[in-house]
Amino acid sequence: MANPFLDHPNDVGETYLGHMGHAGKIGGAMILGGLACLLHGIFPFLFVTTGSETIKTLSETCAARRALMAKAAAQHAATEARVSRA
Repeated sequence: MANPFLDHPNDVGETYLGHMGHAGKIGGAMILGGLACLLHGIFPFLFVTTGSETIKTLSETCAARRALMAKAAAQHAATEARVSRA
């Protein structure tokens, strides 16, 4: 039976707690970056580059995680292929 709390984390090769941690870090950075942007809108001299730096860092972080997950998936597929031939 499908478990909605575990299906997606398992799909991306993470545990529930690991996924919660990564999602929490990304979400927290998004919230803080958004707050900095809102404050920058009111006070243009504050947080001049914080929003764009937050977006850049999050993009790089997510791209690196996608690359790691793709590599792990390829290694898993190669292992499965070797096992099925044996």
